[in-house]
Amino acid sequence: MTLEHHRVVITAAGRDFGRTLALRFAARGAEVHLSARTLEGAERVREEILAQGHAADRVHAHACDLTDPASVREFAAAVAARTDRIDVLVNNGSRYQHGTDLLSASDADVVDTLSSGATGTVLVTKALLPLLLNSDKPDIVTMVSSCGDTGNHRSDAHDAFYAAKSAQAGFTEILSRRLRDRGVRVISLYPPDFDNHDPLSPQWESAPRTAKDPLTAQSLVDCIFFAIGQPRDCFIKSFRFEQV
Repeated sequence: MTLEHHRVVITAAGRDFGRTLALRFAARGAEVHLSARTLEGAERVREEILAQGHAADRVHAHACDLTDPASVREFAAAVAARTDRIDVLVNNGSRYQHGTDLLSASDADVVDTLSSGATGTVLVTKALLPLLLNSDKPDIVTMVSSCGDTGNHRSDAHDAFYAAKSAQAGFTEILSRRLRDRGVRVISLYPPDFDNHDPLSPQWESAPRTAKDPLTAQSLVDCIFFAIGQPRDCFIKSFRFEQV
């Protein structure tokens, strides 16, 4: 599947799985808008994409602090200044907080975790929805987590992270129902911990992907490409994964 006619926005694209998404969407030919908490973080990934031969006018770097509503508005305005539509919004941004003891995180950590994962996801989606509605193939993809599944307790993530992911799950569930009549597909992924191999390393092609191996970023990316590649009558709401 080639994506040269897709315009894609990816939040938290400056590192980890966000960087993986940015590199893989660009490799498929998409025009990509990358956000990170700092402009420098987004610019670093932009330079990596340009080094792979992508056209400079099809890779855009933005700063966006998901915990700051003003920053989200500025980010959306900057995207709108460059394009009249978005075809895919990938809500990848969400701060991870480790710790099985509620008391192990400071109040500031709790607020930041909830603000980035829950409030940030809602605000970014709200701010960019007008551009999505201008597309004839709009998709909203949200990286939730198995922590957003009801009854999940296997992660060592902090309670605040569980709360943020549960909020994302509730938001995408109602959004899917309310946007369907407007042609917007809302796709959520609920992965457990997974191996995120560098897309620019040999491990990207050689990583083992058998039934006995942990879930890989490669498979998550494949799921996303599969979902957005379906005909417009096919609404895949979620991907949920077995844990090993």
